[in-house]
Amino acid sequence: MAIGETTVELVNACSRLIDLLDPPQDIPFFGKLIQREIIYRLLQGTQGQRLRAMATLGDQSHRTAKAVAWLRANYQKPLRVEQLATVAGMSRSTLHHHFRALTAMSPLQFQKQLRLRAARQHMLTNDLDAASAAFEVGYESASQFNREYRRFFGQPPIRDIKALRNGKVVAITAAYR
Repeated sequence: MAIGETTVELVNACSRLIDLLDPPQDIPFFGKLIQREIIYRLLQGTQGQRLRAMATLGDQSHRTAKAVAWLRANYQKPLRVEQLATVAGMSRSTLHHHFRALTAMSPLQFQKQLRLRAARQHMLTNDLDAASAAFEVGYESASQFNREYRRFFGQPPIRDIKALRNGKVVAITAAYR
């Protein structure tokens, strides 16, 4: 987020765009023109360089966001980084670099976090036991799930769910690795 001084020209363009609400039949014709003027004024303003930098980085960020979205939709499936890189249209190393820059974790860590949070939600809302929740979110080993759950949430699944149901929210102190 950035703050900067605006110009009279930018304010006038924004005002003209709002004024189009009175004669809505003019919106299809003038709306796009005024929007282009606003973009032009923003790019010429004090924050223009920052906007241009964001726009040129957007391609890699967009590709990485596609990988994140795919993981969110498919977290239960086994993770093949090659497949994720293909979804993002990147090489494996480029994906790892940009994924870590965007999320502060690797794709595998991100998937584990999604799985653990989803399993916790299943145990809370569907009254599932830990092993059933683990298998539902894609874990193949209940013991591995229990270890990772304890490391992430700070206590074993049964105690954590019991505490949540009793209204005793425990702060997460352990950083997940």
